[in-house]
Amino acid sequence: MIVTILDVVIAGLLLGGIYALIAVGLSLQYGVARVLNISHGEFIMIGAFGTWMLHKMVGINPLITLAMCGPVIFLIGFFLHRTLFRSLLNSSASLDIFEGRSLLASFGLLFIIQNIAILIWGADIKGYSYLSYGISLGGAIFAANRLVTLLFAVVIGAVFYLFLTCTRLGKAIRAAAQDPATAGLMGVNINQVLALCFGFGAIMAGFAGSLLSMCYPITATMGMEYTIIAIIVVVLGGLGSIVGSFIGGFILGLIGSIVTYIEPSLALVAYYVIFIVLLLAKPTGILGK
Repeated sequence: MIVTILDVVIAGLLLGGIYALIAVGLSLQYGVARVLNISHGEFIMIGAFGTWMLHKMVGINPLITLAMCGPVIFLIGFFLHRTLFRSLLNSSASLDIFEGRSLLASFGLLFIIQNIAILIWGADIKGYSYLSYGISLGGAIFAANRLVTLLFAVVIGAVFYLFLTCTRLGKAIRAAAQDPATAGLMGVNINQVLALCFGFGAIMAGFAGSLLSMCYPITATMGMEYTIIAIIVVVLGGLGSIVGSFIGGFILGLIGSIVTYIEPSLALVAYYVIFIVLLLAKPTGILGK
């Protein structure tokens, strides 16, 4: 019984770490840049396929590919905001209109990126074997790649949190999230910060995708499912709260692991139920204001 509980908990923490990275990226994009990026999951897919391609074709260690795929995905996100979303923001009469337009634009991005990926990599399921041997913890056996993935997810999340709280740029990002007009008056380059936030959101998604590819099969159409999960986690943790996204990610991961142990086909259903209950009972989330 204890072994089973430990197995479920570790599996939940693994999912939670991935979910937290995904949600932090989306929370940053919406909480600061005000873009509810429905194509967020496609950046996860790009990170996953980037790692798969570099490992299978070039033989690079998947963990090293984090440092290679991440900057590329950051630049893609930064460029998209500086061009597409900046143009939408400048042409919108109000922030509400911009949010609606950016939502529709991100839907378009979803299908564009997804179809490009299908043309490049095909629609078949891909995967590779990495650290697939078992490690015993408390009598339960876990794949080494899952434990390494959990460790890296926690480390990446912690480093990013320290970046936001301890660096000058991180403080500028938090200031822009709280009051962009005042932050601009205090010398913060709002347009630059917004583009950086979108890029940082994309790189967190890319990191999550790279880590996912080490443990699970990947497809060119995998993005939408993770976008939905990210939205649920962000609502659970509280819109705009980075810490809330971390907490929400691990909570949802544990819930998903428990439901999967009972009935695997009901995991996504459970996520939707949690989402609906949150909207009705506590729409501000755990740490939302």
